[in-house]
Amino acid sequence: MENLGGAEFAPDATYLNTSSCGLLPRRAVEAVKLLADELAAGRPGGAGEFSAVTASRQSFARLAGVPEERVAAGGSVSVHVGLIAASLPTGAEVLFPEGEYSSVITPFTVRGDLKPRYAPLEGLADAVRPGTALVAFSSVQSADGRIADLPALRAAAAAHGARTLLDASQSAGWLPLSAGDWDYTVTGGFKFLLCPRGTSFLTLTEEAQQALPPMHAGTFAAEDLWATTYGPIEELARSARRFDEPPAFLAYHGAQQSLALLEEIGVDAVHAHDTGLARRFKAGLAELGHQATDGGESAIVAVPGLGHRVPDLARAGVLVSERAGNLRAAFHLYNSAADVDRALDVLAG
Repeated sequence: MENLGGAEFAPDATYLNTSSCGLLPRRAVEAVKLLADELAAGRPGGAGEFSAVTASRQSFARLAGVPEERVAAGGSVSVHVGLIAASLPTGAEVLFPEGEYSSVITPFTVRGDLKPRYAPLEGLADAVRPGTALVAFSSVQSADGRIADLPALRAAAAAHGARTLLDASQSAGWLPLSAGDWDYTVTGGFKFLLCPRGTSFLTLTEEAQQALPPMHAGTFAAEDLWATTYGPIEELARSARRFDEPPAFLAYHGAQQSLALLEEIGVDAVHAHDTGLARRFKAGLAELGHQATDGGESAIVAVPGLGHRVPDLARAGVLVSERAGNLRAAFHLYNSAADVDRALDVLAG
């Protein structure tokens, strides 16, 4: 099983750490270098091209299965989540999975006047109740790669009138995403989407757009992009662009290229490739007497109790991560069967 990325990637080691940070394709690196060189020389067009943000938004919209008018571009998941958290009324109940990633939880808990509640991931759908205002969760858990029961959660939220917030940071790029199934989705671009850090996306249903105040609206939130640079904006964008943050142009010049590559290859092909490598790794672990967490057909494999082996693997040129005591390996389009076998060889001693 060869890698799908071909000559687009050039890792110096056996890189199985995409859950922490994805590798940049060569074309993205070149785009960032070009803009950086222009900025060093004195670029007449300003800090970057907004067309790169538009192209990135359009690519992500196609990957997420929604119109581009429903995608806002930003720099971090926590800012997107903070915008949603600020919109909730005092006393609203927000339901999270136990052990959820902090960026999904903390923007709600720091308010101090909301009611956070937690349930095991496997029982999250059953924990939704009539008083639940929002269910906030990751489609794939960061600590161990477990995939949430998306159909059950969607049905439970609809049955009780709760809104939904799905974090696709650990899944978008390898797991097909139907962002239109959720009131909100947030996605950090620097993992499986292979973008530079500083790229993130928020999607909203049309109803959710009307309910969310654009609290950090600035110049880039105007309907006519450059018509209002002084004084209050007279007309905000009629699309989700009203929720845009000012773009980090270096990141988005790279993101345009990274997302285009994923579109060329196709998420379905990446999904089959990544999960096939994960199955190979889990089978090899079992032969060594190690039991991986049951994460379903996930590209992320976690092995409880083996987190202490991460430094050994790094010394041997195999890069993985330690999360919550787990050894966590993540497989993506630039990995091959040889990478899996290398990691297993090191673990076998």
